[in-house]
Amino acid sequence: MSGSLLDADAVIGCPHGGRVAPATTTSGGVRLGGAAVATAAHSYVVTGCPHTVGGVPAPCVTVRWTADGGGVTVDGRPVLLDTSAAQCFSAALVPQGPPVVQAARRKVTVR
Repeated sequence: MSGSLLDADAVIGCPHGGRVAPATTTSGGVRLGGAAVATAAHSYVVTGCPHTVGGVPAPCVTVRWTADGGGVTVDGRPVLLDTSAAQCFSAALVPQGPPVVQAARRKVTVR
């Protein structure tokens, strides 16, 4: 698997235009330009999602990432890449589609 490392400064959105941001960050670990490299230990929240279903608001509120368990790790946790599988969810845990990564920093190839 190859892709670009995600960090706390990556620009990520939900499929409806909401903003995705890390809800948790680590104080230590590996950093890129001062921003912590994202790992499977981080949780992500969505704000500003305008999604509605039948006129009823059903915004994305969280993102769940599935990191490659056999690849690069930081503090024993798999790193997140812009190619890592992910899904946005509503508050009722209804899948809403994958997040959109608009910017990522470094390329890594895992074999």
